[in-house]
Amino acid sequence: MYNTHMAEAGDKLALSVAIITKNEEANILACHDSVSFADDVVVVDSGSTDATVEMARSRGCRVFVEDWKGYGPQKQSAVDKCKHEWVLLVDADERIPTEMRNRISEILKSPNADAYSFPRKNFLHGRWIKHSDWWPDRVIRLVRRKAGGFKNITHEIWTTKGVVDHSISEPIEHISFSGYPDMLAAMERYSTALAKDLYSRGERTNALSPVIHAMAMFIKIYFIKLGILDGREGFMIAKTKAGGAYLKYAKLLELQRKGSK
Repeated sequence: MYNTHMAEAGDKLALSVAIITKNEEANILACHDSVSFADDVVVVDSGSTDATVEMARSRGCRVFVEDWKGYGPQKQSAVDKCKHEWVLLVDADERIPTEMRNRISEILKSPNADAYSFPRKNFLHGRWIKHSDWWPDRVIRLVRRKAGGFKNITHEIWTTKGVVDHSISEPIEHISFSGYPDMLAAMERYSTALAKDLYSRGERTNALSPVIHAMAMFIKIYFIKLGILDGREGFMIAKTKAGGAYLKYAKLLELQRKGSK
């Protein structure tokens, strides 16, 4: 239905890649290397204080520095700057293995959908986490730019009125966290953003809600999603997910109390 061709320069695909960054000097070069088969790589940076911007520019990325607007709006800004009809959405800590690159090339020869989701392998301490709700962790990553857009500020979701193909089996790789301190920092960061998002949408909670949500989340991840089979990593994932659920609703409660004064 849609025609896409190989770029004339070398064997690169006429495909855009959209990446958002902040202080990703530990990831950006490996990320770029994994998507270098595309002839247009857009990086929207939100004020890195490390060498992220310089590194990205050194690899030929088109880099834009913008104020932080939230995950959804920031990623949409990157997509809007892309040159091609088809865009590969990639986080700086994600990698595109060779088998997926080949699959993308095949898809773009004769697309039959407006967006494609891929399973995502999440790694922690170098280990592929096969349970704990971390696999298959299917995410939409290849999209026809003008057929959809990002929804939500925090847990951003690509939405389209067109067809989404969920049949692709080749995975992308996600280097989830550098370690436990990184997990805890993410828990703090996301819980704050999610609480603010809930509050802005008129959601309200009560004093019991943080505990109930934390308990339910731990049971879900550790027992229902078999995190217990992931050993110590599974326990830490369940614990931090539960902590994030607790903090999200505790912070929402705090915002309610401040707003009532």
